Amino acid sequence: MHQWRRFDFFEEKCARKCTIPEDVTGTITCCSGGRGRVVVGCDDGTVSLLDRGLKYSYGFQAHSSSVHFLQQLKITSFIVSEEAPPKSLMAIGLNNGCIYCIKGDITRKRITRFKLQISDPDESSITGLGFCKDGQGLVLLFAVSPNSVSLFNFQSHPPRLQILDQIGSTVNSVTMSDRSELIIGRPEAVYFYEVDGRGPCWAFEGEKKFLGWFHGNLLCVIPDRRNGKDTFYIYDLKNRLIAHSVAVNEVSHLLCEWGNIVLIMTDKSALCIGEKDIESKQDMLAQSQQADAAATSEVLRKYGDHLYSKREYDEAMAQYVLTIGHLEPSYVVQKFLDAQGIHNLTDYLEKLQEKGLASKDQTTLLLKCYIKLKDDEKLNVFIKSEDGIGEHEFDVETAIRVCCAANYHEQAMYVARKAGRHELYLKFLLDDLGSYDEALQYISSLEPSQSGVAIIEFGEILMEHKPAETVEILMRLCTEEGDSSKKESSNETYLPSPFDFLDIFVHHRQHLMDFLEEYTNKVKDPPAKKDVHNTLLELYFSNDLNFPDSLAQLSFSDGPEAQSDETLLAIGEGSTKSKDREESYQKGLRLLKSAWPSGQETPQYDAGLAVFLCEMNNFMEGVLYLYEKLKLYKEVMACYMQAHDHEGLIAFCKRLGDSGEGGDPTLWADLLKYFGELGEDCTKEVKEVLAYIERDDILPPTVFLEALSRNPCLTVSVVED
Repeated sequence: MHQWRRFDFFEEKCARKCTIPEDVTGTITCCSGGRGRVVVGCDDGTVSLLDRGLKYSYGFQAHSSSVHFLQQLKITSFIVSEEAPPKSLMAIGLNNGCIYCIKGDITRKRITRFKLQISDPDESSITGLGFCKDGQGLVLLFAVSPNSVSLFNFQSHPPRLQILDQIGSTVNSVTMSDRSELIIGRPEAVYFYEVDGRGPCWAFEGEKKFLGWFHGNLLCVIPDRRNGKDTFYIYDLKNRLIAHSVAVNEVSHLLCEWGNIVLIMTDKSALCIGEKDIESKQDMLAQSQQADAAATSEVLRKYGDHLYSKREYDEAMAQYVLTIGHLEPSYVVQKFLDAQGIHNLTDYLEKLQEKGLASKDQTTLLLKCYIKLKDDEKLNVFIKSEDGIGEHEFDVETAIRVCCAANYHEQAMYVARKAGRHELYLKFLLDDLGSYDEALQYISSLEPSQSGVAIIEFGEILMEHKPAETVEILMRLCTEEGDSSKKESSNETYLPSPFDFLDIFVHHRQHLMDFLEEYTNKVKDPPAKKDVHNTLLELYFSNDLNFPDSLAQLSFSDGPEAQSDETLLAIGEGSTKSKDREESYQKGLRLLKSAWPSGQETPQYDAGLAVFLCEMNNFMEGVLYLYEKLKLYKEVMACYMQAHDHEGLIAFCKRLGDSGEGGDPTLWADLLKYFGELGEDCTKEVKEVLAYIERDDILPPTVFLEALSRNPCLTVSVVED
């Protein structure tokens, strides 16, 4: 025990020598403390009650023979009409290894009796018992014998036995801590047990004649091997110090009463030992060269608790402040969380902050205190005094929420910006203040990757109020136009794709078209070129975007004279929109052609999608171009035939029906078949076709004669030389 410090924090409380009164005639066999009295039982069957100072109060004859055990219980008031009184449980350990249990309402004789047996019936007597509860509030019973430590669970029927250890202890070497831990003493050490098994142990050598527990201190009576005399020790296990030690005569009983420790000797002398006052402890620590900060802190804590219990909160806080660095701050914080303690709590948290010992939660709590006290000066200093991104590690979201709730919007914005919480700062600017220009300026100042995230999150509201400026920022992000210094410092190795931001254009398709057009002009070979072209084609050929012809929706049922000025205005607007739509279609056609260069087998867009869009919008120029590029010549001819465009049909066959140039001569046969089945006079067109066929010797006469013979409007003169 040489490493344990010694401080004499206890002293003998009786100025004169204390003895058991002469009225107690028998030999003391058992005793119990509680309710302001010490009760002793003797071998002559008498029970005596002693007041403070061990003065005799009264006694009575309890049994005709020796009293072996007694225990004081709390006096409880019972309601006579109560139907379901609380259950109680009593356990008595016997010398044959059995435990005799009485359960129920003893005052009304509503009880049940049962026995428990430790694992080995041949073991000797029960040397210690102790009740405790587990985390679910279930009652458990520790049972100690010389060779085992057992635990009974009364939730089961019958109670379930669990062996915690194969070592036990003797009588008087078993006690319970104030945390319901079982403590047993053996020659080599003192062992602690909880419901799940053995816990810590303390290596105090020597036979443990008596064990006790007093205000968090372990009490031991240990014989000195050098002289054979007993020594009474008080161990402060938390601070690893010996709080008191004194040589004593042979001890027969150890108990606690009147805030003191009472030792009764075999010669009926007694010793009352109590804790010294806080001031005496502080003086002792200050004078001692061995003063330890942790031990001093414990003394200060106890004194602070004492002052707190007397409602002297300022004085108590002064003591708690001195424990900073040794006492867990949450212990103090919990005491001052109510409204009346906010000033003291603020002072304590400030001291923690000054020493750099405040946790994230405690720093956040200090911020809340400033806001609660409406101390604007301290709040501003606390938030804005740091040069970097806040050395104060508080919960940013909580701090912002608290500041907002108290209308400290400026401070909330400062916290968000200082902490680099761009989304929270922008949320303030846009949702609360409506500062769209400032928000755009802030986004522009961020790193490219951060700007992109901000645009994705807030782009929709920005497009609603500042579409042109938002598109401008997007263009800088997606092209090489951004700040070169930012690009060098950024970890990004590639430019973001326009498709990362499509969602913000849901209600702004015209701006999307402008954005993608400018993007394709500035980025010549983008990674998602095909997707960009597909999207542009959808925009060009979309009726939703390109203003449906309102002229078709106007009603002229009342005649031209009934048209109002509003109707005439609508006609003018419809004409403008129709013109805009035609321009959009022409943009689409130019894209179809430019993105499918000659000599390239596949286009830089989805050809199937392009055909579908052109067909759905009846844009025949686009359909014919795509069919021709896809070599769907029959479909091209079908379009001309359906449109009754004979001139275009003949021109198409001349261009693509020459086998000498890789064309398909069967187109001429299909053309003549069409004229033969037309059922109307097409002499002019047929003569032109036949002259071209005859000149180049494309088809034999039998083929075109057979085809043209089906048209009754054609005469023989058409095919004559």
